[in-house]
Amino acid sequence: MIAKDRENAEKLGFHNVEFRQGDIEKMPVTANIADVIVSNCVLNLVPNKDGVIKEILRVLKPGGHFSISDIVLEGDLPKEIKEAAEMYAGCVSGAIQKQVYLELIASNGFDHITIQKDKPITLPDDILSQYLSPEQLTAFKQSGTGIRSITVYAEKPIETKSCCGPDCCN
Repeated sequence: MIAKDRENAEKLGFHNVEFRQGDIEKMPVTANIADVIVSNCVLNLVPNKDGVIKEILRVLKPGGHFSISDIVLEGDLPKEIKEAAEMYAGCVSGAIQKQVYLELIASNGFDHITIQKDKPITLPDDILSQYLSPEQLTAFKQSGTGIRSITVYAEKPIETKSCCGPDCCN
């Protein structure tokens, strides 16, 4: 993907972008370097979501922002779905509660947290029935549990320097 991205950037004449391979929990860049971070359906696959949010904060410049699309939950998934490898690969079973997701972002110091998109995801019965008995499927559908696709925007605060003398606070 990185080779393809570099090829596309060259074709389009984009010379102000850089592509690096790394670990989302320890990005291979210095602090306060990125203007924007974009992520699509990745955080739900990472066990240490708080660590990733901290890493995003570290990497963004003050005033920089992120836009992250991901899968979140409202309610609890049945154990059979949580433990299914296919549901994990499909970005469902690694998802956390929507409110917890948003609280992680806020508790790590981000400002202007905005949900740009929030739409339900409905898993077809034929897929769910691979993991749930007919009774479990009915109970799940009646439980009110929601699987949602959200896009969250947030900004790293612009750091304010403390005043050190008569000329710096003007």
